[in-house]
Amino acid sequence: MGFKTGIVGLPNVGKSTLFNALTRTAAAQAANFPFCTIEPNVGEVAVPDARLDTLARIAGSKQIIPTRMTFVDIAGLVKGASKGEGLGNQFLANIRECDAIAHVLRCFEDDDVTHVEGRVDPVADAEVIETELMIADMESIERRLQNLVRKIKGGDKEAIQQERLLKTALAALEQGRPARTVQVADEDARAWELLQLLTAKPVLYVCNVSEAEAATGNAHSAAVARMAEAQGAASVVISARIEEEISQLDAEEAREFLAELGLEEAGLDRLIKAGYRLLGLQTYFTVGPKEARAWTIAAGTPAPRAAGVIHGDFERGFIRAETIAYDDYVTLGGEQAAKDAGRMRSEGKGYVVQDGDVLHFLFNA
Repeated sequence: MGFKTGIVGLPNVGKSTLFNALTRTAAAQAANFPFCTIEPNVGEVAVPDARLDTLARIAGSKQIIPTRMTFVDIAGLVKGASKGEGLGNQFLANIRECDAIAHVLRCFEDDDVTHVEGRVDPVADAEVIETELMIADMESIERRLQNLVRKIKGGDKEAIQQERLLKTALAALEQGRPARTVQVADEDARAWELLQLLTAKPVLYVCNVSEAEAATGNAHSAAVARMAEAQGAASVVISARIEEEISQLDAEEAREFLAELGLEEAGLDRLIKAGYRLLGLQTYFTVGPKEARAWTIAAGTPAPRAAGVIHGDFERGFIRAETIAYDDYVTLGGEQAAKDAGRMRSEGKGYVVQDGDVLHFLFNA
């Protein structure tokens, strides 16, 4: 399981430049005019994880297969999108299909790049998009409530639950709070997710700064960080231009370039790590002489469901999971050594997979 992140923002904030860099493609046209991205561009990137390389080296794996993350570059939004202004309707439909929102905010000064509002104020930009999404959610909720009336009168339990959740979300939105601020009980979690409210999606604010400010950020990005903290959201500082340059370099050149700029890692790495934390994701590994592979799951996933990420038959016929912690695998020097040292565990259906676990699943076909 990877996850799909929609890259959104006002026109000319650096969305397409970032997308091009992250996906190592020129699929999205980056140009200094609004709506240069008309259709949502979709790209997949490998999730960087140094642990996978280490495991492959120890096991002598012939192939390394990282887990992947999907980015969707969505057309620029403008004020009034919820009413169909600009490419609003298309924007809202595309974002609904994503797991999370990477909201790119312009945090750089550049007279040569036109801002659709004629100023640089990332917090105000964020409020424009948040307001449009909140309006769209309210209108959607009101329509859905009307459509539920007949089922509710008939005593439909699912419709009654939906009505309760929709009204709870509407109350928050009318108070100026996005749906993601609503506390949802465990028994309502699945039904809440199925509502697919735009403002219920986790948000990661991506502060696009100049190259000179990539390591330290600036006053604009600091203001965004404060806003994100207040909302319970996340933020990360990236220079889309630097990412664009890195995408043209090989691994060694990229490391040297980052070192010269005072950066320990590329923006892509920081973006993915922030995204993982935001969505509560983690990684487990399967390792052997043929391949070393990473798999993404949600934190708290039980072993049978983690096995199902590989293949449904693994989950349905799950017997047990032979488990080695990453540190034990590396310290002891591989699977057999870990087994000889008594560090391989046999875990049943109730085991909750931990980040970094090296797993081998036994199942009935």
